Amino acid sequence: MSERTTDPAEPSARGEGMDCATETFVAYRNLLFTVAYEMLGSATDAEDVLQETWLRWMKVDVAQVSDQRAYLVRITTRQSLNRLRTMKRRKEAYVGPWLPEPLLTTPDVAEDVELAESVSMALMLVLETLSPTERAVFVLREAFDVSYNEIAAAVGKSPAAVRQIAHRARHHVEARRPREAVSPGEARAVLESFQRALQTKDLQGLLDVLAPEVVVISDGGGVKQAAPRPIIGADKVARFIVGGLGKAQVAVTGDPTVINGNPALLVRVDGEIDGVIAIRVEDARITGLYYVGNPKKLTHLQAETPLTLR
Repeated sequence: MSERTTDPAEPSARGEGMDCATETFVAYRNLLFTVAYEMLGSATDAEDVLQETWLRWMKVDVAQVSDQRAYLVRITTRQSLNRLRTMKRRKEAYVGPWLPEPLLTTPDVAEDVELAESVSMALMLVLETLSPTERAVFVLREAFDVSYNEIAAAVGKSPAAVRQIAHRARHHVEARRPREAVSPGEARAVLESFQRALQTKDLQGLLDVLAPEVVVISDGGGVKQAAPRPIIGADKVARFIVGGLGKAQVAVTGDPTVINGNPALLVRVDGEIDGVIAIRVEDARITGLYYVGNPKKLTHLQAETPLTLR
């Protein structure tokens, strides 16, 4: 490893002369990143977890590992759990609401309904309400279809305990996630209506596309101006948006993009990226608006991030 000039945690590491352990790691890299990202909600921390997983994988006698995928997922899960506990302290000191780090994703992520839902901003935000162990169990079982025995080995619990945790976490998430999946086409149509109203500062247009119970959460991280608390209700949200645009002495645009596998808007102020707007849609109206403006969370918008559940 000392002679390697390319980070093995990067897809470009694949090449001639690659040893078996490295080839296996690279083959599962996108999967491991997705596991870590769904558990952490932070691409930066997920990348750190991948590096830690790689270092531990290099100490393993690969020939003695019967299921290399399961073994790598187990290492990644343990490192993610360690990182979650560290992140908890960071979030407690965070200024304002905390939102997951948005990812510019590849077209195949949007085409995979199951994957797109599992990494959507709306669901990722729901996962924030779980304990670290509940989140790990839910993600591994529901998104990646990992067996209870494998999950038990990863989180240090008995299979029976994992089943109970999975049931509790599933019930918790189901009570808070969108009631039904929305097709990409439906979400795009709603987003286009929102975009038109946004660009024309059309108060009624916003009220038409916002659900009565809509919630706005904005994450500026204490660096960018953002609402210190969630804003609830269509009238309050619409007036907040139109009022903010009216006060802005700059050119604000919203360009359609795909963030976390779902339609979103890339917001630019005077041509520079200012943030991302992700949405939650139910019954053809927006029930959730999530604005990430913290510059530290916008580093994965320049290149597409490949994700996979398999």
